[in-house]
Amino acid sequence: MSQIPSGGERADKDKVLAAFGGKKGLIDSGIPSIIFLVVFNVAGGLRPALIASLIVSAALTIIRLVKRDTIQHAISGLIGSLICAWFANRTGNASDLYIPKLLTNLGYGSVYLLANLAGWPILGVLLGPILGENLTWRKDPARARAYKRASWLWVLMFFTRIAVQYPIYRSGNVNLLGTVNLAMGYPLFLATAYGSWMILKSVPTTKSHN
Repeated sequence: MSQIPSGGERADKDKVLAAFGGKKGLIDSGIPSIIFLVVFNVAGGLRPALIASLIVSAALTIIRLVKRDTIQHAISGLIGSLICAWFANRTGNASDLYIPKLLTNLGYGSVYLLANLAGWPILGVLLGPILGENLTWRKDPARARAYKRASWLWVLMFFTRIAVQYPIYRSGNVNLLGTVNLAMGYPLFLATAYGSWMILKSVPTTKSHN
């Protein structure tokens, strides 16, 4: 029988999910990409697809403002959409919409990799304060190893995206690139977040002494 998570464990899981943007953050960052791909195929042009994705991104931001939700991820999603649209519109090549995303994966993957090699896993730096252990986990070998193992999952995720999507980008197949980008977006992100959580919850948090 599977063990029922305790209230504290569920609370920690919610905190971890919130740190990665939460469900609303995933929606805000993903829907504009879906709209772009749909409109690009239906309208058959780059400009209508860009305009539609930007309108949807802006609408999501306005909705978050009206509902007084956290707008951090909606704003970042809107800025991201604007940057992607600028790249694609500048060259007239729809595939260039995905250049910023490839560069973002390269940047994040490199930071996670270097931080792990330096003994400062990014997940420990980000989640330590959220989970109430601050940086005391660095004095706990088991907990430090857990943060490192969990962070390696993110290194793998970022560089796997690049390894798969960059050759498709070079081929110029926009539909395939957009579909693979979506498939390696939500699903891979959620799988990585879940894997990280399973690793971290297997080792007790380190008590922080302030």
